[in-house]
Amino acid sequence: MTALYRESAGRGPPLALLHGWGMNLRLFDGLRAGLEPHYAVTAVDLPGHGRSAWTPGRSPAQQLESLAAALPQDALLVGWSLGGQLALQLAAGRALRVRALVLIATTPRFVRGPDWPHGLPAEVLERFAAQLQSDPQRTLEEFLELQVRGSAEPAAVLAELRQAVQTRAAPPALAAGLAMLRDNDLRELARGLTVPTLVIAGQYDRVTPPSAARALSELMPHAQCLALPRAGHAPFLSHRQAVLEALLGAEQTLLTPAAQS
Repeated sequence: MTALYRESAGRGPPLALLHGWGMNLRLFDGLRAGLEPHYAVTAVDLPGHGRSAWTPGRSPAQQLESLAAALPQDALLVGWSLGGQLALQLAAGRALRVRALVLIATTPRFVRGPDWPHGLPAEVLERFAAQLQSDPQRTLEEFLELQVRGSAEPAAVLAELRQAVQTRAAPPALAAGLAMLRDNDLRELARGLTVPTLVIAGQYDRVTPPSAARALSELMPHAQCLALPRAGHAPFLSHRQAVLEALLGAEQTLLTPAAQS
């Protein structure tokens, strides 16, 4: 199994960070600076993203297994967007013990359906997938711009997103990630997941609307939802202090007996 690239720093209980589609761990640098005085923080590049290699022919389950091997046990697991879906799957599996979850801009189902009005139209992802074959750079740029719509300080957030993706993800990893976002429906998985969970949503998120975060938190037996005003899809960039405070308070909020009852 090819080891994934990761960085670890800080002191305290373990906390792990999972980024989203097309990104890499550099996106969390500002957030990590605020977390490391309180936690032993591990950030990982997903398979085929950043400095992690993509292994052709491996199934999504095998890619998830390699991700679990790169993460600390008993961590507060923080996932953003696609990373949040991966965090849900890891928490439901046997390879990784997860103490608690924080899911940022995460939905159990990315695509809209008859019984799920909280997603994007399927044709949006189909267009991204088709365009990815001919112009990966344009596809990623359009996705970055979608993430900052409605956000406070959109130009600054877009600049940080662009800076983080200077190390390009492998095209096969991008295609596999889009397929996961198209096909994943984690609602039943979420219903059976008893890990204490905080779901953080951006009020003006155009990628995963806040209604999806509320619906996800209602599916899960031990989940709470926090909506951040004037935030888009990347609130840890536009509202870094608010997200940091939520993460620092998550241990007490989620892991006390009252929160789990």
